Amino acid sequence: MRDPFDFTSTYVHLGLGSRAIPVADFEWSPEFLERYERLAAADGEEGRMVCLIRQAATWDTWERHPAGEELVAQLTGESVLIREVDGGAERVELHASMATINPKGVWHTADVVEPGWVLFVTPGLGTEHKPR
Repeated sequence: MRDPFDFTSTYVHLGLGSRAIPVADFEWSPEFLERYERLAAADGEEGRMVCLIRQAATWDTWERHPAGEELVAQLTGESVLIREVDGGAERVELHASMATINPKGVWHTADVVEPGWVLFVTPGLGTEHKPR
């Protein structure tokens, strides 16, 4: 796909061989995530999903990425990323233009202080979710 696309609904899978594969009409449903994992399976733990998400509300789930580290870049707005580390909560304040890296396998969630846009570069393979 060489034509421009809406990055808020079409995410991009980065795969082996420096491939960039648009994934149109992305949705956060178990069925769609299963299809995405099948698409990305050949890239193993090296594959990454890149997405631009408008965060308007505090997350109602926790997630973790057993396949690797995740880049979180707060482009606009403000949030507090919360990581479950050594039985406690590690809080990371993110303001516009700030970024952090979630360690491999660490449960995390976010409180939105001011709605904004966040760019994620995520190891999509095996991502897990649980209720907050």
